[in-house]
Amino acid sequence: MRHRYFLRVLVGALCALLLVGCSSADSGGRTSADTSVSASSAPAWAKGFGTVAEASLPAEARQTLRLIDAGGPFPYAKDGANFGNYERILPRHKRGYYREYTVRTPRERDRGARRIVTGRGGEFFYTDDHYDTFKAVLR
Repeated sequence: MRHRYFLRVLVGALCALLLVGCSSADSGGRTSADTSVSASSAPAWAKGFGTVAEASLPAEARQTLRLIDAGGPFPYAKDGANFGNYERILPRHKRGYYREYTVRTPRERDRGARRIVTGRGGEFFYTDDHYDTFKAVLR
């Protein structure tokens, strides 16, 4: 009798956990905690992307944004280089439209996977998985 009760409680808890997990994910697999601003208040260039407020970015990403705003100096030789958008995740533009900047990753010996990509139209995108996904940075 006790085992049946325990099994029912366990199954109920697992179902509840599953329902909560499914309801918090958007179509891109990002959780609602990742989006800090509603889609209706996001700029047109951010349409179709998850968004993140600048204040919600890791401290190292905010530092990179400050360096971009100041025009450098940048700690990595490739900072400010053309971003080719070969993955075709960002909107298509002519070559040279996007620039990429390294976001330092603590305990990484190389550049790591985190980047800020900027567009000539004032767009800012953040990736923490080396261009597999992007979030529009709302400033």
